[in-house]
Amino acid sequence: MVRRREDSKDLHIVYFGSSTGSAAALRGATRPDTDISAVVSRGGRVDMAHEVLEEVTAPTLFIVGGNDHPVLEWNREAYDHLTGEKSLEIIPDASHLFEEPGALERGAELASEWFATKLA
Repeated sequence: MVRRREDSKDLHIVYFGSSTGSAAALRGATRPDTDISAVVSRGGRVDMAHEVLEEVTAPTLFIVGGNDHPVLEWNREAYDHLTGEKSLEIIPDASHLFEEPGALERGAELASEWFATKLA
């Protein structure tokens, strides 16, 4: 729909997902009818998209809290299965919801920087 509109047909499309929404973003990025420029997963349940990870071709950034141990392990495993451009950023002392002072802001900075460099 966005690609058919004259005022938005040339815009880049990016996906940002957190928690289970990350799995949806990764799955969506593999659809053949999508043209995704970049993906960011924050605290993502990327284990829920394990079977499609090798199909993700868009540059993908995983942002995970250092104290979110199960999710950090899932993201490390998923990172190894991505075949395209990728990065894994760990925010020290952050938990799953990034509630610690400055953690959510740091995640937003990382996501913004990723999108800015991939859309330049």
